[in-house]
Amino acid sequence: MTTGVENEDVGGLPALLSAYAGEQRERHRLIWALDARFARLAATTSDAMIGALRLAWWNNALTDESGVKGRGEPLIDAMRLAGALPVAGLDQWLDGWEAMTGEIDLVAYAEGRGGGLFRALASRADIPDWLASAGAAWALWDLSGHTGNAELVGEALALARRHLIGQEVRWPREWRPLRIAYQLARDDIVRSRHAPAGLTPGLYLKLIRIALTGR
Repeated sequence: MTTGVENEDVGGLPALLSAYAGEQRERHRLIWALDARFARLAATTSDAMIGALRLAWWNNALTDESGVKGRGEPLIDAMRLAGALPVAGLDQWLDGWEAMTGEIDLVAYAEGRGGGLFRALASRADIPDWLASAGAAWALWDLSGHTGNAELVGEALALARRHLIGQEVRWPREWRPLRIAYQLARDDIVRSRHAPAGLTPGLYLKLIRIALTGR
């Protein structure tokens, strides 16, 4: 089933990762689209109070059981149509993005955006600690490719190394897209290399390799 949400919301790496989600592909696609929406909100908000208010609107709309709040917003309508609501880890996810408005708090961002996003993708609030750490590492790696601040890149990658998980972890099959996302990040983090700003041929080939071999 297609939902009518613009393809530009879920292009590049998120679209490829969603393709590995099997029957959950559409839900994953919409979760990534929502993350992109939060990212644009944070990027265009420098005042923490305004950021909190804007994110609160999304929280209220996405958690409204009556289905009234947010009606007419294409992404929210699409999520309701696809049965992608409620969103696991939403509060944590929003807290992470709020940490990027005003004065940046990398620790809160990593644990919030990364842990919340991976909870949403897994559709479980009770994920193991190692998966939350994997999400935090991924979020910091992703940030490193979307800022021109060299100092922030260095801080993000240094913190990401503290969130790396052991290679012996066994990923459930249904978390394959999350495993691929994490492994893409890990390869760069251990080399202190920032993420590419977009989907490059090299990143695409690396994704295919990880999908086929697991590393």
